[in-house]
Amino acid sequence: MKHLWTRWTIAPAVALIAVSILSQTGMKSFAEERYQELQIFAKVLNLVQQYYVEEVDTKKLIYGGIKGMLRELDPHTNFLPPDVYKEFETETSGEFGGIGIEITVQNGVLTVISPIEDTPAWKAGIKAGDKIIEIDGVSTKGYSLVEAAQKMKGKKGAKIRMGIFREDFEKPKEFVIERGTVKIKSVKYLDLDEGYGYIRITSFIENSASDLEKTMKAHDQKYKGTRGLIIDLRRNPGGLLDQAIQISDLFLDQGTIVSTMGRNKKEKEVVYAKKAGTVAGFPLIVLIDQYSASASEILAGALQDNKRALIMGQRSFGKGSVQSVVKLGDGSGLKLTVGRYYTPSGKSIQAYGIIPDIELEDLAVDVLEQARIKHENRREGDIRGHLTGELEEGEDSAGPAALSTGNVNKSPVKKDVKKGDGKKIQYWWTEIDAKDSKKELSAKDKLLKDDFQVQQAYNYLRAWVVIESQKRGGLPVAGGVAPAEPLPVPAAKPVPTMKSAPVKPKAAPPTSAPKTGG
Repeated sequence: MKHLWTRWTIAPAVALIAVSILSQTGMKSFAEERYQELQIFAKVLNLVQQYYVEEVDTKKLIYGGIKGMLRELDPHTNFLPPDVYKEFETETSGEFGGIGIEITVQNGVLTVISPIEDTPAWKAGIKAGDKIIEIDGVSTKGYSLVEAAQKMKGKKGAKIRMGIFREDFEKPKEFVIERGTVKIKSVKYLDLDEGYGYIRITSFIENSASDLEKTMKAHDQKYKGTRGLIIDLRRNPGGLLDQAIQISDLFLDQGTIVSTMGRNKKEKEVVYAKKAGTVAGFPLIVLIDQYSASASEILAGALQDNKRALIMGQRSFGKGSVQSVVKLGDGSGLKLTVGRYYTPSGKSIQAYGIIPDIELEDLAVDVLEQARIKHENRREGDIRGHLTGELEEGEDSAGPAALSTGNVNKSPVKKDVKKGDGKKIQYWWTEIDAKDSKKELSAKDKLLKDDFQVQQAYNYLRAWVVIESQKRGGLPVAGGVAPAEPLPVPAAKPVPTMKSAPVKPKAAPPTSAPKTGG
């Protein structure tokens, strides 16, 4: 027994020693194979330090080596020196110094994704898709995104010269832009009347979700419910992932919002919507274009796959990679691509983008105006001595369908001039009459007149409400819908206090630094 006990005690010890030796041998082999190239790097660095013709800055050489290494990866993986990392932290707070553009690298060329509205670049006429070939007379060939961004930033009032090439340019043109303090207002609202609203989200920064909540709450209170909403994500280059998730969660009561997957396919992170606090009960249309990227695509994909919104516009940019930012010991940072985004249906966004439900080209309104067939139509109401219509007399004399329910079906027409003056009656869907072209337009009329895609989204939204009304028992009649019973504004839950960010199963980023969607 003693011998058996001794053997059983000695055997594990021998096994542990054997495993330890094998383990050390394997680790040594792995280390030699993985890092033997570092010896070459160290030798080159040592030779440069000793024999280069001039004194060198060792730190600058090491930083350059790191940048060169990361340049072999995707364009969104970057090394951030301490001063750049500090600026990076301030950008997501909504205020920084520079000219105000979002950029990427396409086919090796520095390209504008979008100028940020109301910034120096926007006011100078920089457009999405512009190729930046020079900055202050120096070619941008080979520039990383971080290097280019650093060149464009500077003190307020300092000017920057940018060589820009555009598709309709015969040759590059120089734009001189005066830097300023860029303050981003990411949520912009326009009242479209009758319970309809238009909200443009220019980027996803720290307060985007809470600002959207406040905007929707004010609109909801004004009309005691929301009849329909257009969310415009065109030219939105992205931003903070958590803001896109919170906004998605505001409109969804269940289902997946987004999932991410890194190198290990078994470690899939999924973010789910929560029912509490969801805003529902009204049609939602989302506009996207080829410059809608990253966090914009996450929001559009979540609403599309969960069948909460109709997506209109053009196929999006296709930036579906996940970046984590790691702060390093000397105050520098590493922005590293760690995974890919997937929509709720499992589609990858990367290099493909979001396909809209209804593809809609961005047409020039001046060309459309020239193409519009104009007729000076005369209708029954224009004939002198015509029999006065009930709707013409006012709301007190309504048609039989409306009177039968005690409701008045308001006429969709509106007269801006006195009866009998010969001018055309204006309808909400028509162009402003040429005779009234000198009259100052309202913000709503100007938007619908100048932006074809918004105009079409607005038409779809109103048609959607009419169709839903008919489904609930509305009777189609000439000039509109006469409800079988009083038809209120489609029920909408009051806009709640913004929900806290959803708990994400296994969703902690690789580091304590936040993920960014652009």
